[in-house]
Amino acid sequence: MERLKQRILADGKIGEGDVLKVDSFLNHQIDVAFLCEIGKEFYKRFQGIHVDKILTIEASGIGVAAITAQYFEVPVVFAKKTKTNNIYSDVYTSQVYSYTHQRSYDIVVSKEFLHPGENVLIIDDFLAKGSALRALMKLIDSAGAHTVGAGIVIEKTYQGAGIDLRNEGLKVESLARIAKLSVKDGIEFL
Repeated sequence: MERLKQRILADGKIGEGDVLKVDSFLNHQIDVAFLCEIGKEFYKRFQGIHVDKILTIEASGIGVAAITAQYFEVPVVFAKKTKTNNIYSDVYTSQVYSYTHQRSYDIVVSKEFLHPGENVLIIDDFLAKGSALRALMKLIDSAGAHTVGAGIVIEKTYQGAGIDLRNEGLKVESLARIAKLSVKDGIEFL
């Protein structure tokens, strides 16, 4: 998606350790009109695939997942990073390793919201090493549901997870695929 690439170049900030900050339009302050374009693009790329639910992980994926869901006319379920008092013991649990925070944490989804046989599309803001995406797939599998694909706003292809997942047969649609990223050299897209 060319407009997304241009937006990343104009407003993205590169930090040490391969960090790309797009918080001015995607995952802190949200440009809703721009996210509508992203949602429409995901709908176009997954059109023809039956989707019952969209699954994401809190917090950065929620905005883009919610806007995408309106085009599919399905609900969004998001995996919570902490179990709260209003989520009871009947949950699906998976573990994610955060390279950003250098720690593992559990994510949970109430069994009330994922059901056997459902077709679930994962939508998230980033794909790097794949820990979050694989954890979401595990939740879907635990529910007896089916992962029908993953829509990713920005993929760091040089970290390999997208290639591995595609080779395993998962339909992964990334709107911007980054081949190289560094403070010194900037961003190179595929």
